[in-house]
Amino acid sequence: MAYIEPAPIKDKENPLESMMSRFDAAARLLGITEEMYHILKVPARQVIVGLPITMDSGEIKVFEGYRVIHSNILGPAKGGIRFDPGVHLDEVRALAAWMTWKCAVVDIPYGGAKGGIACNPREMSVGEMERLMRQYTVAMLDVFGPDKDIPAPDMGTGPREMAWLMDEYSKAKGMTVNSVVTGKPLVLGGSLGRTEATGRGVTVAALSAMDKLRMNPYRTSAAIQGFGNVGMHAADLLQERGVTVQAISDISGGYYNDRGIDITAAMTYRSANNGSLEGFNGAERISNEELLSLPVDVLVPAAKEDVINQDNAASIQARMIVEGANGPTSASADEIINGKGILVVPDILANAGGVTVSYFEWVQNRIGYKWNLDRINRRADRIMKDAFDRVFETSKKYQVSMRLAAYIVAIDKVASTYKYRGGY
Repeated sequence: MAYIEPAPIKDKENPLESMMSRFDAAARLLGITEEMYHILKVPARQVIVGLPITMDSGEIKVFEGYRVIHSNILGPAKGGIRFDPGVHLDEVRALAAWMTWKCAVVDIPYGGAKGGIACNPREMSVGEMERLMRQYTVAMLDVFGPDKDIPAPDMGTGPREMAWLMDEYSKAKGMTVNSVVTGKPLVLGGSLGRTEATGRGVTVAALSAMDKLRMNPYRTSAAIQGFGNVGMHAADLLQERGVTVQAISDISGGYYNDRGIDITAAMTYRSANNGSLEGFNGAERISNEELLSLPVDVLVPAAKEDVINQDNAASIQARMIVEGANGPTSASADEIINGKGILVVPDILANAGGVTVSYFEWVQNRIGYKWNLDRINRRADRIMKDAFDRVFETSKKYQVSMRLAAYIVAIDKVASTYKYRGGY
């Protein structure tokens, strides 16, 4: 199964504005200078390219591609490439900034980047997709590099597309450079544990939060909105740790069973049903909106952005929200959620397991030695647990939400590094 880095899609609220509202609040609490504020706010590099591609019909069609490097002060930039009709510059800029903060929160030596091409992969042949990815790679030859900017899969792309990117880049360099990209097939230097990494990180974050609230996993219920790569593995691993997963959902709708859904059966059904839960009979049907307001202990939004907003935030009954997707809670809902006393483990912390194992893949490529799955999982779990503890302690120190605390941890790390490097 292809790993997909969780990322927001264009919806009701501008993702850049949503990210910046949290950034602004954290920057004020941290008391950074105005000069540093503008340094951290403005992306280091923004690239827009036109990509002429010969379609199967013989027609030449021009696609618009983007790559934004928000920061490279901590190390090479890191971030996915998405193929989606709704890709636009503000979204890519928001994603790139989120990656900067995410890497800083989990203390990984990467900066943040993101890329995308405005296209509809569902309407393209494999040959058209390959030509598009290879042309995009050629256009970004002076941007990409194992010490400069390391892409990865995102919405609409996967290991296959990363293999094409690696091959095209390697041809241009005259040698095999597998460390230029992560999320590759295992035979090309991909890492074990990469597929389930984000869902596993969500699970570690959820269990860490349960420990702080003195919740027994075996007496805890959960609802998972989104049963793609992230939500599916989070549901499976939470159930493995004793949590009763009462509800799951995908684009076909929600599925609820107060005694708990058999996640293994749901995963098997989804795999045999073209990646959809449509027709799954292990639970009663509910809507995605109903799932969000269920009286469960843990709510994991793992689908898209802004699913929790000012219109439905008051109806949330969960004791905690663990964000598997990027931006699932709109900025306008923050005050309502915080006022209800709900603990939120924010996106830039909760779903950082994916970039953590991406980092491991890059390290393994650089040293030319593969780690086993047990070592990868142990190290990834430790990084996620340590990051959670740092953010939790920061939230207590500043008396703020976990979301603002995560931004404070990230901004402080990047700003301090910038000053030590003597950047201005």
